[in-house]
Amino acid sequence: MNKEKYIGIMSGTSLDGVDVVLCEIDANSCELVCSLEYPMPSELKTDILMMIEGKSTLEEVGQTDNRLGLLFTQAVNALLVRENINVSTVKAIGLHGQTLWHDPQNVYPFSMQLGDPNIITAKTGIAVVADLRRKDVALGGQGAPFAPAFHEFLFHALSSSVCIVNIGGMANITVLGDSVNNKLIGYDTGCGNVLLDLWISEHQGNTYDKDGEWARSGSVDYTLLDLMILDDYFQAPYPKSTGREKFNKTWLQDQLRGKTYTAVDVQRTLLELTALSISNEVLRFNRDVLLLCGGGAKNSFLVERIKVFMPNVEVLIAENADYIEAMTFAWLAYKRVHREEVNLKDVTGASENTVLGAVYE
Repeated sequence: MNKEKYIGIMSGTSLDGVDVVLCEIDANSCELVCSLEYPMPSELKTDILMMIEGKSTLEEVGQTDNRLGLLFTQAVNALLVRENINVSTVKAIGLHGQTLWHDPQNVYPFSMQLGDPNIITAKTGIAVVADLRRKDVALGGQGAPFAPAFHEFLFHALSSSVCIVNIGGMANITVLGDSVNNKLIGYDTGCGNVLLDLWISEHQGNTYDKDGEWARSGSVDYTLLDLMILDDYFQAPYPKSTGREKFNKTWLQDQLRGKTYTAVDVQRTLLELTALSISNEVLRFNRDVLLLCGGGAKNSFLVERIKVFMPNVEVLIAENADYIEAMTFAWLAYKRVHREEVNLKDVTGASENTVLGAVYE
């Protein structure tokens, strides 16, 4: 079977930009052809954060859905123009959308992503596969994370001594071939970059802490770290998933209440929390190699701290680490177009594997 071309779009919880990739995919491989990081307008980011904090109207929700649809369209068109891609050669676009709220544990479980796919297909002429999470939720699953299914596909040739951690706004782990029952294991370990980005934005005016330089200049407050790592989420068994509805400004303020801290020491302690929460989960599975991907893999101090917590584990940065999440959604589009089930039930806790997503054309 010839390889088909698919575009993947990812806008994660970090809200630092839109990743767009073009991949060539068949039943056995997914190869990155080209990629682009498209900026997230600061005004739109601010409005999305206000919405996540519950400060919005239905009108604003509808407008944001439209604005994100236009943004994703601009990102796709920028890649098409820059790379001189013939639209007719692209089979479909896989769209994650921007998560506003993720609550699969609710009495009425749901996961909400915005970014109108109708706008994208109308303005690009390419079919769009979207609404990828809710079928899994309907089957009793978490609807997240998706990365483990793609990691299993992408890294299937690696031995079972390897696990993969994606560090975005949240962090998630994939354990290939559990030695006891050979089931795929994957779940969100907790906060990745989200609290680090939030804190430095408030206190330094930067969108992120490049290479963890500000955190490196501070000291860990171990009393604060111990308090944070005892949060119920870190103690809960998998399957589990999380997002900004959990790890946000309110959560952090609750941890800091009643004591005075220097801003830089909070940043340092938050970085330690991310490193420790990731390492605690990796060490549960007795793996020899850890592959890191996602934006957090570029934070050299964070990677350094993860290595300190796991001296007997070889920590490596995956190829195309920044774009593996976007590649995931190109691959999910391929799976939907071919009506193939996605191997997620052991990851999410859904009652069965199923075909995910809806096609807009």
